[in-house]
Amino acid sequence: MEHFLFDLDGTLLPMKQEEFVKFYLPLLAARFQGRGIAPDKLIGAVWNGFGAMVMNDGRASNEEVFWNCFSGELGIRRSEVEEDVLDFYGNDFNQAIRTTSPDPVANEIVKYLKSRGKKVYLATNPVFPRCATMNRIRWAGLDAEDFELITTYETCRYSKPNVEYYRGILSECGLDPEECLMIGNDRKEDLAAGELGIHTYLVTGCLEHGDAPARGEYEGESLSQLYEDLKGLV
Repeated sequence: MEHFLFDLDGTLLPMKQEEFVKFYLPLLAARFQGRGIAPDKLIGAVWNGFGAMVMNDGRASNEEVFWNCFSGELGIRRSEVEEDVLDFYGNDFNQAIRTTSPDPVANEIVKYLKSRGKKVYLATNPVFPRCATMNRIRWAGLDAEDFELITTYETCRYSKPNVEYYRGILSECGLDPEECLMIGNDRKEDLAAGELGIHTYLVTGCLEHGDAPARGEYEGESLSQLYEDLKGLV
C-alpha cells in the first residue's frame, strides 16, 4: 500500500469523544451568554448543525450547511458571530487538550511512513473549522506539513460515514482505493471507507460505535501495535 488515510480524534489523538465534547461545548456556550443565548440552546444549535453536516448531500460545503442551520436556529446572522466563534476555536478551545491523551507514537508512525516513501492524509471528519483541526493536530504532536490533505468543513461537502466523503478524497488526490489504507477508531464512520475498496485498520483503544457490524481488515488495540503492524504492511 502506498497511501495512508488517518482519522484524528480517538486515533492519532487518543481521546474519549464524549468527554471531549462535554468539556468544550460549555466553553463555547459561555461566549454567547453575553448575547442572551442560554447555554442549552447554544449547545443544541451546535448539535443540530453537526447533524446537518452529517446529512449534507453535497449541494453546499459543510461550512455553509453548518452556519445556515446554526444561525437560523439562534436567530442571528453569521456575520455577527463568526469572528467570535473562530476566535474561540483558535484560543479557548485549546483548553480541551486536557481531555485527550497524546501519544508520541502517533508522530513516529507518520514519520516512519514518510521515510518509506509513503503518503499520508488526515481524513478527520470535516465538521470543524480548519483552525480547530490545526490545533488538534498540534495537540497530537503532529506536523500538519506531513499530510498531503487535511479535511475540514471549509473544503468538504460530505461527512463520515457517507462514502461520498471518501470518494471525494480519492478523486481529489487521484488515488486507487486498492493502494489505500484507512486507519480509524470508529466502526461506523471510519470503516465505511471499505465500501469503496479502501483497505481498513481499526484501532480499538478509543473505540466508537463498537456495536456496528463492520470489521476492519486489520485491528489493533493501540498506536504502538498499529506501528508494529504497519512495519509488516509497508
